[in-house]
Amino acid sequence: MKLLFQGVEGIIDQSEQLRRCGPAIAAAPNAAENDDPKLREECGVVAIHGHPDAARQAFLSLYALQHRGQESAGIATADGQHLANIKGMGLVSEIFTDDVLQKLPGTMAIGHTRYSTTGDSALLNAQPIRVDSTKGLIAIAHNGNLVNLGNIRARLERDGAYFQTTSDSEIIVQLIAHSRAGTLVDAIADSLSQVDGAFSIVMMTRDRIFAARDPRGFRPLSMGRLKHPDGPDTIIFASETCAFDLLRAEYIRDVLPGELVMVTEDGVTSRQYASGVPQTSCIFEHVYFARPDSRIYGQWVQETRDRMGRQLARESSVPADVIVPVPDSGVTAALGYAEEAGIPFRFGLIRNHYVGRTFIEPEQRVRDFGVRLKLNPVHNLLEGKRVVLIDDSIIRGTTSRKIVRMVRGAGAKEVHLRISCPPTISPCFYGVDTPSKSELIAANQSIDEIRRFIEADSLAYLSLDGLYSAVNAENKQGYCTACYTGNYPTQWVDVDEILPAGASL
Repeated sequence: MKLLFQGVEGIIDQSEQLRRCGPAIAAAPNAAENDDPKLREECGVVAIHGHPDAARQAFLSLYALQHRGQESAGIATADGQHLANIKGMGLVSEIFTDDVLQKLPGTMAIGHTRYSTTGDSALLNAQPIRVDSTKGLIAIAHNGNLVNLGNIRARLERDGAYFQTTSDSEIIVQLIAHSRAGTLVDAIADSLSQVDGAFSIVMMTRDRIFAARDPRGFRPLSMGRLKHPDGPDTIIFASETCAFDLLRAEYIRDVLPGELVMVTEDGVTSRQYASGVPQTSCIFEHVYFARPDSRIYGQWVQETRDRMGRQLARESSVPADVIVPVPDSGVTAALGYAEEAGIPFRFGLIRNHYVGRTFIEPEQRVRDFGVRLKLNPVHNLLEGKRVVLIDDSIIRGTTSRKIVRMVRGAGAKEVHLRISCPPTISPCFYGVDTPSKSELIAANQSIDEIRRFIEADSLAYLSLDGLYSAVNAENKQGYCTACYTGNYPTQWVDVDEILPAGASL
Protein backbone atom coordinates (compact mmCIF):
# COMPACT_ATOMS: atom_id res chain seq x y z
CA MET A 1 0.00 0.00 0.00
CA LYS A 2 1.32 3.46 -0.95
CA LEU A 3 1.40 5.92 1.95
CA LEU A 4 2.25 9.61 2.04
CA PHE A 5 4.61 10.59 4.89
CA GLN A 6 5.05 14.21 6.00
CA GLY A 7 7.21 15.22 8.94
CA VAL A 8 7.72 11.61 10.04
CA GLU A 9 11.06 11.07 11.74
CA GLY A 10 13.50 9.12 9.58
CA ILE A 11 11.34 9.26 6.42
CA ILE A 12 11.80 11.81 3.63
CA ASP A 13 8.69 13.87 2.85
CA GLN A 14 6.99 12.85 -0.40
CA SER A 15 4.62 15.77 -1.02
CA GLU A 16 6.61 17.38 -3.82
CA GLN A 17 7.12 14.08 -5.60
CA LEU A 18 3.39 13.34 -5.51
CA ARG A 19 2.55 16.86 -6.62
CA ARG A 20 4.62 16.31 -9.75
CA CYS A 21 3.07 12.89 -10.34
CA GLY A 22 -0.43 14.36 -10.27
CA PRO A 23 -3.45 12.22 -11.14
CA ALA A 24 -1.35 9.16 -11.99
CA ILE A 25 -1.83 7.96 -8.43
CA ALA A 26 -5.58 8.28 -8.53
CA ALA A 27 -7.60 5.23 -7.65
CA ALA A 28 -9.39 3.61 -10.56
CA PRO A 29 -13.16 4.04 -10.36
CA ASN A 30 -15.26 0.97 -9.82
CA ALA A 31 -17.93 0.85 -12.47
CA ALA A 32 -20.10 -1.53 -10.54
CA GLU A 33 -20.03 0.63 -7.41
CA ASN A 34 -20.80 3.80 -9.39
CA ASP A 35 -23.69 2.37 -11.42
CA ASP A 36 -26.25 3.87 -9.05
CA PRO A 37 -24.54 4.79 -5.81
CA LYS A 38 -26.26 5.98 -2.70
CA LEU A 39 -25.71 9.62 -1.90
CA ARG A 40 -22.33 9.61 -0.22
CA GLU A 41 -21.15 11.72 2.67
CA GLU A 42 -17.73 13.03 1.79
CA CYS A 43 -15.84 12.40 5.02
CA GLY A 44 -15.53 12.17 8.75
CA VAL A 45 -13.14 14.05 11.02
CA VAL A 46 -11.72 13.49 14.50
CA ALA A 47 -9.37 15.33 16.87
CA ILE A 48 -7.69 14.17 20.06
CA HIS A 49 -6.00 16.41 22.67
CA GLY A 50 -4.16 15.16 25.72
CA HIS A 51 -3.70 11.42 25.31
CA PRO A 52 -0.36 9.55 25.49
CA ASP A 53 -1.35 7.42 22.50
CA ALA A 54 -3.29 10.00 20.50
CA ALA A 55 -2.67 8.33 17.13
CA ARG A 56 -4.32 5.10 18.25
CA GLN A 57 -7.27 7.01 19.69
CA ALA A 58 -7.66 8.78 16.35
CA PHE A 59 -7.41 5.44 14.54
CA LEU A 60 -10.19 3.93 16.65
CA SER A 61 -12.34 7.01 16.12
CA LEU A 62 -11.85 6.84 12.35
CA TYR A 63 -12.69 3.15 12.45
CA ALA A 64 -16.05 4.09 13.97
CA LEU A 65 -16.51 6.74 11.26
CA GLN A 66 -15.52 4.47 8.36
CA HIS A 67 -19.06 4.61 6.96
CA ARG A 68 -18.53 8.31 6.19
CA GLY A 69 -15.70 7.64 3.75
CA GLN A 70 -13.94 4.60 2.35
CA GLU A 71 -11.56 6.02 -0.22
CA SER A 72 -8.71 7.36 1.87
CA ALA A 73 -7.72 8.08 5.46
CA GLY A 74 -5.05 10.01 7.31
CA ILE A 75 -3.80 10.85 10.78
CA ALA A 76 -1.54 13.72 11.85
CA THR A 77 0.01 13.91 15.32
CA ALA A 78 1.92 16.54 17.31
CA ASP A 79 4.01 16.43 20.47
CA GLY A 80 4.61 20.13 21.11
CA GLN A 81 7.68 20.25 18.87
CA HIS A 82 6.96 18.20 15.76
CA LEU A 83 3.93 17.61 13.55
CA ALA A 84 3.84 14.38 11.53
CA ASN A 85 1.26 13.23 9.01
CA ILE A 86 0.59 9.86 7.35
CA LYS A 87 -2.23 9.17 4.89
CA GLY A 88 -3.08 6.59 2.30
CA MET A 89 -5.71 5.28 -0.09
CA GLY A 90 -8.00 2.60 1.28
CA LEU A 91 -9.76 1.67 4.49
CA VAL A 92 -8.62 2.86 7.91
CA SER A 93 -7.63 -0.65 9.03
CA GLU A 94 -5.68 -1.23 5.82
CA ILE A 95 -3.62 1.94 6.19
CA PHE A 96 -2.94 2.15 9.91
CA THR A 97 -1.25 -1.02 10.98
CA ASP A 98 0.62 -1.14 14.29
CA ASP A 99 3.89 -0.38 12.50
CA VAL A 100 2.42 2.74 10.91
CA LEU A 101 0.82 3.98 14.13
CA GLN A 102 4.15 3.69 15.93
CA LYS A 103 5.54 6.29 13.51
CA LEU A 104 3.04 8.84 14.85
CA PRO A 105 4.05 9.78 18.42
CA GLY A 106 2.40 12.62 20.29
CA THR A 107 -0.38 13.55 22.66
CA MET A 108 -2.45 15.31 20.00
CA ALA A 109 -3.89 14.01 16.75
CA ILE A 110 -6.39 14.82 14.03
CA GLY A 111 -7.76 12.31 11.56
CA HIS A 112 -9.85 12.11 8.43
CA THR A 113 -11.62 9.46 6.37
CA ARG A 114 -12.87 10.39 2.98
CA TYR A 115 -14.88 9.81 -0.14
CA SER A 116 -13.94 11.89 -3.11
CA THR A 117 -16.53 13.51 -5.28
CA THR A 118 -16.31 12.90 -9.02
CA GLY A 119 -12.92 12.91 -10.69
CA ASP A 120 -9.54 13.26 -8.99
CA SER A 121 -8.97 11.03 -5.98
CA ALA A 122 -5.23 11.50 -5.66
CA LEU A 123 -3.36 10.57 -2.51
CA LEU A 124 -2.03 14.10 -2.25
CA ASN A 125 -5.59 15.39 -1.77
CA ALA A 126 -6.24 12.90 1.01
CA GLN A 127 -6.40 14.53 4.43
CA PRO A 128 -5.23 15.80 6.87
CA ILE A 129 -3.40 18.38 4.79
CA ARG A 130 -0.16 19.63 6.39
CA VAL A 131 1.04 23.10 5.43
CA ASP A 132 4.13 24.97 6.62
CA SER A 133 2.79 28.53 6.61
CA THR A 134 3.80 31.95 7.87
CA LYS A 135 1.75 31.10 10.97
CA GLY A 136 3.73 27.88 11.50
CA LEU A 137 2.94 24.26 10.76
CA ILE A 138 -0.80 23.64 10.47
CA ALA A 139 -2.66 20.39 9.72
CA ILE A 140 -6.31 20.50 8.75
CA ALA A 141 -9.10 17.98 8.15
CA HIS A 142 -12.40 19.12 6.70
CA ASN A 143 -15.90 17.71 6.25
CA GLY A 144 -18.07 19.65 3.83
CA ASN A 145 -17.74 21.71 0.68
CA LEU A 146 -17.06 25.41 0.15
CA VAL A 147 -18.94 27.22 -2.61
CA ASN A 148 -17.16 30.58 -3.06
CA LEU A 149 -13.57 29.56 -3.71
CA GLY A 150 -12.81 30.65 -7.28
CA ASN A 151 -12.04 34.29 -6.53
CA ILE A 152 -10.45 33.51 -3.16
CA ARG A 153 -7.95 31.08 -4.67
CA ALA A 154 -7.05 33.49 -7.48
CA ARG A 155 -6.49 36.30 -4.96
CA LEU A 156 -4.32 34.12 -2.76
CA GLU A 157 -2.18 33.03 -5.73
CA ARG A 158 -1.69 36.69 -6.70
CA ASP A 159 -0.53 37.28 -3.13
CA GLY A 160 2.07 34.55 -3.49
CA ALA A 161 0.29 31.53 -2.05
CA TYR A 162 1.70 28.19 -3.19
CA PHE A 163 -0.81 25.35 -3.23
CA GLN A 164 0.29 21.75 -2.72
CA THR A 165 -3.16 20.37 -3.54
CA THR A 166 -6.43 21.29 -5.26
CA SER A 167 -8.40 20.94 -2.05
CA ASP A 168 -10.63 23.65 -0.66
CA SER A 169 -9.31 22.64 2.76
CA GLU A 170 -5.89 23.99 1.85
CA ILE A 171 -7.47 27.27 0.81
CA ILE A 172 -8.60 27.73 4.42
CA VAL A 173 -5.02 27.22 5.60
CA GLN A 174 -3.74 29.72 3.03
CA LEU A 175 -6.32 32.25 4.19
CA ILE A 176 -5.01 31.76 7.72
CA ALA A 177 -1.42 32.20 6.56
CA HIS A 178 -2.23 35.42 4.71
CA SER A 179 -4.44 36.90 7.41
CA ARG A 180 -3.26 40.17 8.96
CA ALA A 181 -4.71 39.23 12.34
CA GLY A 182 -2.26 39.42 15.20
CA THR A 183 -2.83 35.97 16.74
CA LEU A 184 -3.39 32.55 15.26
CA VAL A 185 -6.86 32.17 16.76
CA ASP A 186 -7.84 35.59 15.34
CA ALA A 187 -6.42 34.58 11.95
CA ILE A 188 -8.48 31.39 11.96
CA ALA A 189 -11.65 33.27 12.89
CA ASP A 190 -10.93 35.87 10.21
CA SER A 191 -10.37 33.16 7.58
CA LEU A 192 -13.49 31.16 8.41
CA SER A 193 -15.59 34.29 8.15
CA GLN A 194 -14.46 34.71 4.51
CA VAL A 195 -15.62 31.33 3.21
CA ASP A 196 -19.15 30.23 2.44
CA GLY A 197 -20.61 26.75 2.40
CA ALA A 198 -20.41 23.69 4.61
CA PHE A 199 -17.51 22.88 6.89
CA SER A 200 -16.83 21.05 10.09
CA ILE A 201 -13.10 21.43 10.58
CA VAL A 202 -10.42 20.18 12.94
CA MET A 203 -6.98 21.79 12.88
CA MET A 204 -3.75 21.21 14.73
CA THR A 205 -0.52 23.10 15.29
CA ARG A 206 2.47 21.76 17.19
CA ASP A 207 0.75 22.49 20.50
CA ARG A 208 -2.94 23.25 19.97
CA ILE A 209 -6.14 21.72 18.60
CA PHE A 210 -8.90 23.75 16.95
CA ALA A 211 -12.43 22.72 15.95
CA ALA A 212 -15.03 24.79 14.11
CA ARG A 213 -18.36 24.58 12.28
CA ASP A 214 -19.70 26.84 9.58
CA PRO A 215 -22.26 29.47 10.68
CA ARG A 216 -25.19 27.44 9.32
CA GLY A 217 -24.09 24.19 10.93
CA PHE A 218 -24.44 22.09 7.78
CA ARG A 219 -22.28 19.22 9.00
CA PRO A 220 -22.19 17.66 12.48
CA LEU A 221 -19.28 17.96 14.92
CA SER A 222 -19.41 16.92 18.56
CA MET A 223 -17.10 17.33 21.54
CA GLY A 224 -16.44 14.59 24.09
CA ARG A 225 -14.25 13.86 27.08
CA LEU A 226 -12.24 10.86 28.21
CA LYS A 227 -11.69 11.24 31.95
CA HIS A 228 -8.37 10.43 33.57
CA PRO A 229 -8.36 10.18 37.38
CA ASP A 230 -4.65 10.96 37.61
CA GLY A 231 -4.40 13.87 35.19
CA PRO A 232 -6.09 16.21 32.72
CA ASP A 233 -8.95 14.80 30.66
CA THR A 234 -8.58 13.94 26.98
CA ILE A 235 -10.74 16.22 24.80
CA ILE A 236 -12.13 14.64 21.64
CA PHE A 237 -13.94 16.02 18.60
CA ALA A 238 -15.67 13.76 16.08
CA SER A 239 -18.18 13.97 13.26
CA GLU A 240 -20.42 11.50 15.10
CA THR A 241 -20.82 10.48 18.73
CA CYS A 242 -20.45 6.78 17.88
CA ALA A 243 -16.69 7.47 17.86
CA PHE A 244 -16.89 8.42 21.55
CA ASP A 245 -18.50 5.09 22.41
CA LEU A 246 -15.57 3.12 21.04
CA LEU A 247 -13.15 5.21 23.11
CA ARG A 248 -15.40 5.00 26.20
CA ALA A 249 -15.57 8.77 26.19
CA GLU A 250 -18.57 10.81 27.24
CA TYR A 251 -20.42 13.24 24.99
CA ILE A 252 -20.18 16.85 26.21
CA ARG A 253 -21.98 18.87 23.54
CA ASP A 254 -22.05 19.78 19.87
CA VAL A 255 -19.72 22.43 18.53
CA LEU A 256 -22.14 25.27 17.79
CA PRO A 257 -22.68 26.70 14.31
CA GLY A 258 -20.24 29.57 13.87
CA GLU A 259 -18.17 28.50 16.89
CA LEU A 260 -14.39 28.12 17.04
CA VAL A 261 -13.08 25.96 19.91
CA MET A 262 -9.42 25.90 20.94
CA VAL A 263 -7.84 23.27 23.21
CA THR A 264 -4.45 23.81 24.83
CA GLU A 265 -2.66 22.52 27.91
CA ASP A 266 -4.50 25.25 29.82
CA GLY A 267 -7.94 23.94 28.87
CA VAL A 268 -10.77 24.64 26.43
CA THR A 269 -11.70 28.11 25.19
CA SER A 270 -14.38 29.10 22.72
CA ARG A 271 -15.38 32.08 20.61
CA GLN A 272 -18.32 32.74 18.31
CA TYR A 273 -16.71 33.96 15.09
CA ALA A 274 -20.07 34.31 13.29
CA SER A 275 -23.67 34.65 14.43
CA GLY A 276 -27.09 35.74 13.28
CA VAL A 277 -27.29 33.21 10.43
CA PRO A 278 -30.19 30.73 10.41
CA GLN A 279 -29.13 27.15 11.15
CA THR A 280 -29.57 24.82 8.17
CA SER A 281 -28.12 21.47 9.19
CA CYS A 282 -28.18 18.67 6.63
CA ILE A 283 -31.38 16.69 7.21
CA PHE A 284 -29.99 13.74 5.23
CA GLU A 285 -27.64 13.01 8.12
CA HIS A 286 -30.74 11.72 9.92
CA VAL A 287 -32.13 9.97 6.84
CA TYR A 288 -29.02 8.07 5.80
CA PHE A 289 -25.48 9.33 6.49
CA ALA A 290 -25.10 8.96 10.24
CA ARG A 291 -24.89 5.66 12.06
CA PRO A 292 -28.12 4.81 13.93
CA ASP A 293 -26.23 4.76 17.24
CA SER A 294 -25.03 8.36 16.86
CA ARG A 295 -26.52 11.51 18.32
CA ILE A 296 -26.76 14.15 15.58
CA TYR A 297 -27.88 17.76 16.09
CA GLY A 298 -29.03 16.82 19.58
CA GLN A 299 -31.18 13.83 18.56
CA TRP A 300 -30.58 10.08 18.41
CA VAL A 301 -30.59 8.89 14.82
CA GLN A 302 -32.20 5.57 15.78
CA GLU A 303 -35.23 7.45 17.10
CA THR A 304 -35.61 9.86 14.18
CA ARG A 305 -35.44 7.03 11.63
CA ASP A 306 -37.98 5.02 13.60
CA ARG A 307 -40.31 8.03 13.47
CA MET A 308 -39.71 8.36 9.72
CA GLY A 309 -40.85 4.78 9.23
CA ARG A 310 -43.91 5.23 11.42
CA GLN A 311 -44.92 8.41 9.62
CA LEU A 312 -44.39 6.70 6.26
CA ALA A 313 -46.77 3.94 7.32
CA ARG A 314 -49.37 6.49 8.39
CA GLU A 315 -49.08 8.31 5.06
CA SER A 316 -48.90 5.41 2.63
CA SER A 317 -49.71 2.07 4.20
CA VAL A 318 -50.70 -0.72 1.81
CA PRO A 319 -52.12 -4.22 2.54
CA ALA A 320 -49.13 -6.55 2.79
CA ASP A 321 -47.86 -9.73 4.38
CA VAL A 322 -44.31 -8.70 5.26
CA ILE A 323 -42.12 -5.60 5.67
CA VAL A 324 -38.59 -6.04 4.29
CA PRO A 325 -35.80 -3.45 4.68
CA VAL A 326 -33.21 -2.79 2.01
CA PRO A 327 -30.14 -3.32 4.21
CA ASP A 328 -28.55 -1.68 5.97
CA SER A 329 -29.85 1.86 5.67
CA GLY A 330 -33.52 0.91 5.47
CA VAL A 331 -33.60 -1.24 8.61
CA THR A 332 -34.55 1.28 11.31
CA ALA A 333 -37.26 2.98 9.25
CA ALA A 334 -38.63 -0.45 8.31
CA LEU A 335 -38.90 -1.40 11.99
CA GLY A 336 -40.93 1.72 12.66
CA TYR A 337 -43.10 1.14 9.59
CA ALA A 338 -43.80 -2.48 10.53
CA GLU A 339 -44.75 -1.66 14.10
CA GLU A 340 -47.01 1.21 13.05
CA ALA A 341 -48.67 -0.83 10.28
CA GLY A 342 -48.98 -4.00 12.38
CA ILE A 343 -47.29 -6.09 9.67
CA PRO A 344 -44.45 -8.57 10.40
CA PHE A 345 -40.88 -7.36 9.87
CA ARG A 346 -38.50 -9.83 8.22
CA PHE A 347 -34.97 -9.69 6.84
CA GLY A 348 -35.99 -10.86 3.39
CA LEU A 349 -32.81 -9.48 1.83
CA ILE A 350 -29.45 -10.50 3.27
CA ARG A 351 -26.47 -8.27 2.68
CA ASN A 352 -22.99 -9.64 2.11
CA HIS A 353 -20.87 -7.45 4.38
CA TYR A 354 -17.63 -8.86 3.04
CA VAL A 355 -17.80 -7.55 -0.50
CA GLY A 356 -14.56 -5.72 -1.11
CA ARG A 357 -14.34 -2.19 -2.42
CA THR A 358 -13.46 -3.55 -5.86
CA PHE A 359 -14.23 -6.71 -7.73
CA ILE A 360 -14.09 -7.99 -11.30
CA GLU A 361 -17.56 -7.90 -12.77
CA PRO A 362 -18.48 -10.43 -15.47
CA GLU A 363 -19.84 -9.31 -18.78
CA GLN A 364 -22.75 -6.89 -18.58
CA ARG A 365 -25.14 -9.48 -20.00
CA VAL A 366 -25.02 -11.14 -16.56
CA ARG A 367 -27.88 -8.94 -15.43
CA ASP A 368 -27.86 -7.33 -11.99
CA PHE A 369 -24.65 -9.06 -10.91
CA GLY A 370 -23.44 -6.06 -8.90
CA VAL A 371 -26.57 -5.93 -6.75
CA ARG A 372 -26.74 -9.72 -6.40
CA LEU A 373 -23.17 -9.77 -5.14
CA LYS A 374 -24.23 -7.48 -2.28
CA LEU A 375 -27.81 -8.66 -1.64
CA ASN A 376 -29.47 -12.07 -1.70
CA PRO A 377 -33.21 -12.72 -1.32
CA VAL A 378 -34.54 -15.18 1.26
CA HIS A 379 -36.92 -17.16 -0.94
CA ASN A 380 -38.95 -18.82 1.79
CA LEU A 381 -39.78 -15.42 3.34
CA LEU A 382 -40.77 -13.80 0.04
CA GLU A 383 -42.43 -16.49 -2.04
CA GLY A 384 -46.14 -15.87 -2.51
CA LYS A 385 -46.06 -12.78 -0.26
CA ARG A 386 -47.17 -9.20 -0.68
CA VAL A 387 -43.91 -7.43 0.17
CA VAL A 388 -43.31 -3.84 1.24
CA LEU A 389 -39.66 -2.86 0.67
CA ILE A 390 -38.37 0.05 2.77
CA ASP A 391 -35.39 2.08 1.55
CA ASP A 392 -34.04 5.51 2.43
CA SER A 393 -33.83 7.06 -1.05
CA ILE A 394 -33.97 6.61 -4.81
CA ILE A 395 -31.27 8.43 -6.77
CA ARG A 396 -31.09 7.26 -10.39
CA GLY A 397 -33.52 4.40 -9.93
CA THR A 398 -31.50 1.63 -11.54
CA THR A 399 -30.56 -0.08 -8.26
CA SER A 400 -34.14 0.10 -6.99
CA ARG A 401 -35.32 -1.59 -10.18
CA LYS A 402 -32.78 -4.39 -9.73
CA ILE A 403 -33.88 -4.95 -6.14
CA VAL A 404 -37.58 -5.02 -7.09
CA ARG A 405 -36.78 -7.54 -9.84
CA MET A 406 -34.79 -9.63 -7.39
CA VAL A 407 -37.63 -9.77 -4.87
CA ARG A 408 -40.18 -10.56 -7.57
CA GLY A 409 -37.85 -13.21 -8.95
CA ALA A 410 -37.80 -14.82 -5.50
CA GLY A 411 -41.54 -15.42 -5.83
CA ALA A 412 -43.11 -12.31 -4.28
CA LYS A 413 -46.72 -11.87 -5.37
CA GLU A 414 -46.60 -8.07 -5.02
CA VAL A 415 -43.71 -5.65 -4.45
CA HIS A 416 -44.42 -2.21 -2.98
CA LEU A 417 -41.58 0.25 -2.47
CA ARG A 418 -41.67 2.87 0.32
CA ILE A 419 -39.00 5.54 0.71
CA SER A 420 -38.32 7.17 4.09
CA CYS A 421 -37.61 10.63 2.69
CA PRO A 422 -39.09 12.90 -0.02
CA PRO A 423 -38.05 12.62 -3.69
CA THR A 424 -34.50 13.83 -4.33
CA ILE A 425 -34.86 16.49 -7.04
CA SER A 426 -31.76 18.68 -6.68
CA PRO A 427 -28.01 18.16 -6.28
CA CYS A 428 -26.21 19.08 -3.07
CA PHE A 429 -23.35 21.60 -3.03
CA TYR A 430 -22.50 21.15 0.64
CA GLY A 431 -20.32 18.06 0.76
CA VAL A 432 -22.43 15.29 -0.73
CA ASP A 433 -21.54 13.36 -3.86
CA THR A 434 -24.78 13.98 -5.75
CA PRO A 435 -25.45 13.32 -9.44
CA SER A 436 -26.45 16.26 -11.60
CA LYS A 437 -30.13 17.17 -11.81
CA SER A 438 -30.40 15.48 -15.19
CA GLU A 439 -29.44 12.16 -13.57
CA LEU A 440 -31.84 12.40 -10.62
CA ILE A 441 -34.87 10.36 -11.61
CA ALA A 442 -37.28 12.28 -9.35
CA ALA A 443 -36.23 15.58 -10.94
CA ASN A 444 -37.36 14.39 -14.35
CA GLN A 445 -40.17 11.90 -13.82
CA SER A 446 -43.42 11.75 -11.88
CA ILE A 447 -43.83 9.28 -9.03
CA ASP A 448 -45.96 7.05 -11.23
CA GLU A 449 -43.33 7.17 -14.00
CA ILE A 450 -40.69 6.20 -11.46
CA ARG A 451 -42.93 3.36 -10.24
CA ARG A 452 -43.20 2.02 -13.77
CA PHE A 453 -39.44 2.34 -14.31
CA ILE A 454 -38.57 0.40 -11.15
CA GLU A 455 -41.35 -2.12 -11.92
CA ALA A 456 -43.01 -1.88 -8.49
CA ASP A 457 -46.71 -2.43 -7.83
CA SER A 458 -46.78 0.83 -5.89
CA LEU A 459 -44.34 3.54 -4.82
CA ALA A 460 -44.62 6.20 -2.14
CA TYR A 461 -42.22 8.63 -0.49
CA LEU A 462 -42.33 10.23 2.95
CA SER A 463 -43.72 13.76 2.67
CA LEU A 464 -41.50 16.73 3.49
CA ASP A 465 -43.86 17.67 6.32
CA GLY A 466 -43.59 14.09 7.59
CA LEU A 467 -39.79 14.31 7.54
CA TYR A 468 -39.84 17.61 9.43
CA SER A 469 -42.09 16.01 12.02
CA ALA A 470 -39.78 12.99 12.40
CA VAL A 471 -36.75 15.16 13.18
CA ASN A 472 -38.75 17.47 15.48
CA ALA A 473 -38.07 20.52 13.32
CA GLU A 474 -39.92 23.36 15.02
CA ASN A 475 -41.73 25.54 12.47
CA LYS A 476 -39.92 23.56 9.76
CA GLN A 477 -36.71 25.40 10.62
CA GLY A 478 -33.15 24.39 11.38
CA TYR A 479 -32.49 22.04 8.47
CA CYS A 480 -31.29 22.22 4.88
CA THR A 481 -33.74 20.41 2.58
CA ALA A 482 -32.36 21.71 -0.73
CA CYS A 483 -32.07 18.19 -2.18
CA TYR A 484 -35.88 17.87 -1.81
CA THR A 485 -36.93 21.44 -2.61
CA GLY A 486 -34.24 23.07 -4.75
CA ASN A 487 -34.14 25.98 -2.28
CA TYR A 488 -30.52 26.49 -1.27
CA PRO A 489 -29.66 28.30 1.96
CA THR A 490 -26.56 29.91 0.45
CA GLN A 491 -26.16 31.68 -2.86
CA TRP A 492 -26.80 29.18 -5.63
CA VAL A 493 -23.62 28.01 -7.36
CA ASP A 494 -23.55 25.81 -10.43
CA VAL A 495 -21.83 22.55 -9.60
CA ASP A 496 -19.36 23.09 -12.45
CA GLU A 497 -18.18 26.32 -10.84
CA ILE A 498 -17.05 24.55 -7.67
CA LEU A 499 -13.39 23.49 -7.65
CA PRO A 500 -12.74 20.08 -9.25
CA ALA A 501 -14.55 17.88 -6.84
CA GLY A 502 -11.82 15.35 -6.45
CA ALA A 503 -10.35 18.13 -4.49
CA SER A 504 -13.55 19.38 -2.92
CA LEU A 505 -14.27 17.61 0.30
